[in-house]
Amino acid sequence: MPTVAERVATALAPYADEMFGLLGNGNAFVVDAALRNTGTRFTAVRHEVATVASADAYYRATRKLAVATATYGAGFTNTLTALAEASMSRVPLVLLVGDAPTGGPRPWDVDQDALAAACDVATITVRADYAAAAVNDAVRRALADRRPVVLALPYDLPTATATEADVAPIDFDQKLASQRPEVDRTGLEALAADLAAAKRPIILGGRGALDARADLTALADRLGAITVTTAAARGLFAGRALDAGVCGGFSSERTAGYLAEADLIVAVGAGLNQFTMGFGRLFPQARLVQIDVLDAATHAAVDTYLRADAATAATVLNEALADAEAQAWPGLDATEVAAAQFDRPYGRTATEAAPAADGLAADGQLDPRALTAAIDRALPAERLITSDGGHFIGWANTYLDVPGPDSVLLVGTAFQSIGLGFSTAAGAARAANERGRMLVLPTGDGGGLMALADLDSLVRTADRATVIVYNDAAYTAEITQYGMQGLDERPMRIDRVSFAGLGQAVGARGTEVRTLDDLAEWATWAASGEPGTWVLDCRVSGEVIAPYQLEIMENLKRQVAATR
Repeated sequence: MPTVAERVATALAPYADEMFGLLGNGNAFVVDAALRNTGTRFTAVRHEVATVASADAYYRATRKLAVATATYGAGFTNTLTALAEASMSRVPLVLLVGDAPTGGPRPWDVDQDALAAACDVATITVRADYAAAAVNDAVRRALADRRPVVLALPYDLPTATATEADVAPIDFDQKLASQRPEVDRTGLEALAADLAAAKRPIILGGRGALDARADLTALADRLGAITVTTAAARGLFAGRALDAGVCGGFSSERTAGYLAEADLIVAVGAGLNQFTMGFGRLFPQARLVQIDVLDAATHAAVDTYLRADAATAATVLNEALADAEAQAWPGLDATEVAAAQFDRPYGRTATEAAPAADGLAADGQLDPRALTAAIDRALPAERLITSDGGHFIGWANTYLDVPGPDSVLLVGTAFQSIGLGFSTAAGAARAANERGRMLVLPTGDGGGLMALADLDSLVRTADRATVIVYNDAAYTAEITQYGMQGLDERPMRIDRVSFAGLGQAVGARGTEVRTLDDLAEWATWAASGEPGTWVLDCRVSGEVIAPYQLEIMENLKRQVAATR
């Protein structure tokens, strides 16, 4: 008879060929069983937060379920930041962890079920008579609810004999397809009539619309509609003449103008967070329709909510509009719309003056806009971007182009976290390797130092990778928001660290980039196809503030004024 650990490992194998983990005495036997008895690939990371963050990144890039694993207690609690992010981003993954023995908790055990529940994550606990079935239930719940699920393995069970009857794997693609929400066809047909009558329609696509890319593009073409995306779905409509890029804090001023003129905006598979919505100020006159599989609208500004999956909704709308004739917006110039996504982002301040020809800011440090544009020109077209959070995110998401959907991973933005950049690297690298792409990892110096352990994981895992460290010796978002209010900036400053040297210490190549000319050696390597990881330690100015950050500050000022 198999052990419980063997039963769990073989039950997981049909659903996931990747496992990201850090070994401990709560999960050692199940990892061993997976390596010995299945074809599952185990990628070791150096900190438990990276187990979940890498599994999350792998799913977002490939749409394939990935499994994370860590030990109990401190190993589990170390995963919580990434687990909260995955939950808020509705990422289906299974986190296999050790847990307290069945006889009761030890002095060092914590209530892991309660900690997971605090992140809105369910826990399913393995028993000797409920091992493979527990795996099936965990996978079912993860896929059906689009949430992480903790699969807990009590400490005394891995080597015990499994006593359950044989349990077969489940075809969840077929099962979940039969459980899709009933489509509101009447509402969709009414929306089709409204779209046909609209003068300035916009289709807004989010990550939930990726499977409907072709049909949504056909719908927009049929209507002569402008398309935009959320930041996380950037590239969804890449190459379309009337695609204006990102909706929200990373929009160009011209795109923001189109959004303000729209009379009907249809958001498909988009969560409509505060940044996509521009804090409620982006489209003041448009009727907003949201289409999603959730039970209700996700933003108070939604005028009409229609429950349907993106692919079905796009099909119904196209059928209803089959005889419609495309009529572009009055006075619309397709060339200008296509150019809008490459304009500088909106936000009108003195720091938006164009970068100097030498790429340096007034303080003699690199202007991050000129730097990122220069890096973009030298990167191979086939790239996968996994971005940390922080002030710099405005530059990476404005100046780094993407070849298509699923090309940019923003793990951390839902939870407003920094420090998950290197933590996503192993999962993102596996996905980039599969697609023959260079992995590009932008991070700040603050977030980079928080997650430094998994710079090693990146070097070990990636075929080809470029790390861009926006090194301004500060937590710039905090300086922007609080230093400018007069708070003491000393806790917001960071001693200058050589990330190039840190990268070299774990096997990467590294360059301290102080001028644009310092990119030359890296650019030659990037064009060569030679394998490896290169860390660009970019000494950027902290005086050039990202427009989206200024937008946040303006919103805070409005909130303060409203309370007076």
